[in-house]
Amino acid sequence: MSEGARILIADDEPNLRRVLVAILRRDGHDVVQATDGSEALERLSGGDVDVVITDLRMPKVDGMEVLRQTSRTAPHVPVIIITAYGSVGQAVEAIKAGAFDYIEKPFEQDQIRVVVEKAVKQAIANRAAPRASLYPTGDDSVRGRFGLVGDSAEMQNVFDIISKVADTPSTVLITGESGTGKELVAKALHEGSSRRGEPFIKINCAAIPKTLMESELFGYEKGAFTGATSSKPGRFELADGGTLFLDEIGEIPVEMQVKLLRAIQESEFERVGGIKTIKVDVRLVTATNRDLEQEIKHGNFRDDLYYRLNVVPLQIPPLRKRRGDIPLLVRHIIRKFNERLKKNIAGIADDALAALEAHSWPGNIRELENVLERTLLFARGDRIDLSDLPDELAAAASLGPAPDIEAESLAEITPAELSGDASLKDIVRAETNRVERELIAKALDETGGNVTQAAKLLKISRKSLQMKMKEFGLRDRESGG
Repeated sequence: MSEGARILIADDEPNLRRVLVAILRRDGHDVVQATDGSEALERLSGGDVDVVITDLRMPKVDGMEVLRQTSRTAPHVPVIIITAYGSVGQAVEAIKAGAFDYIEKPFEQDQIRVVVEKAVKQAIANRAAPRASLYPTGDDSVRGRFGLVGDSAEMQNVFDIISKVADTPSTVLITGESGTGKELVAKALHEGSSRRGEPFIKINCAAIPKTLMESELFGYEKGAFTGATSSKPGRFELADGGTLFLDEIGEIPVEMQVKLLRAIQESEFERVGGIKTIKVDVRLVTATNRDLEQEIKHGNFRDDLYYRLNVVPLQIPPLRKRRGDIPLLVRHIIRKFNERLKKNIAGIADDALAALEAHSWPGNIRELENVLERTLLFARGDRIDLSDLPDELAAAASLGPAPDIEAESLAEITPAELSGDASLKDIVRAETNRVERELIAKALDETGGNVTQAAKLLKISRKSLQMKMKEFGLRDRESGG
């Protein structure tokens, strides 16, 4: 059973709403109701809804319009469509347009529970991912490509791969830590291809119970199992002619991997309980934050499937490895949140920006977004100052950027070095300062003391570099620029 969520039910039939409310509240969910699509959009504007369940046909505003508005203003909220018998074709079109799933009336209680559980898990995964709406679409003031912000060497490499493989049928395996924007890259691959006008169907494999994975991917026929009161297409079928994005591919059960491999290689499959072979034309993009080569060694992932998926590997760098993009991201996110939160924050102070650049961002872009959203809500002036940032960020600012230390370097420190008055924290801080000073001194030597060029080389802002130079007594190396 999924964790309790806030679910919005939109339906003009009081009896159906009453049944849904009873089922969902019994499962621990907080339920709010709307009698039509217009009221649903009004309640959705509050921003505290996790999942939407909407009837397809309603007065004033129908379910398709609710879907379209939700996709535009709250793309992280899964939308479940309720459809009457005979209107399944419209529900299928809704999924191709971005709906999470559909339920056909009359439905079984277990059926609605399963679909809602999947949707809640998807909502949780969406909250951990960067928001697509925070990325530029034709915004010339923000440097980046394909709806992604960044002009660092690391992101230029990502852009180069996208431009070369987007309009090809090749399978792409996107890897990277959580919160780096893997789904945004998958969407960029779709939008950059000749399939852009066809469906972009996504599925988070971690949100699907293992027992339902086959029917989710390939669909099922009526009577295939208890509760299968009608036939239903799977995600491969829905993506025909377009792109299928399988996120968290490392979560696919081993027993399902053989069937997935066959579907990829042959472009055909059978629905669960069916005998008819269905052929599709699907471009497959997958993503994972796991090391699949290690999963193969542990027997959790098939090597033949891995080689079939890893035709074009595309690794998304974590934010700590592209700190030079942080000022761009901060500026763009502030602008977007100004619009969303109806704020008027003009910018950010240099010391506050330096603090953001110094943070290691284990949650990557999603963490940066969360910090900035919270900061904008409580900022006291018309710009973000250091005092507006969370205490832990402001306190850590004096330590400067945390180096991306590999495990091998840590192995060089022995417990004997902790003797005396120095604590482990003191030693790590001293070693960090030493490494920072050496890197800055080397960058200044290589650029002839040009601070601007050295800052670009170190992927930090010019102001941050000047602050560190003052701290380490390196101002005499400055030649200007």
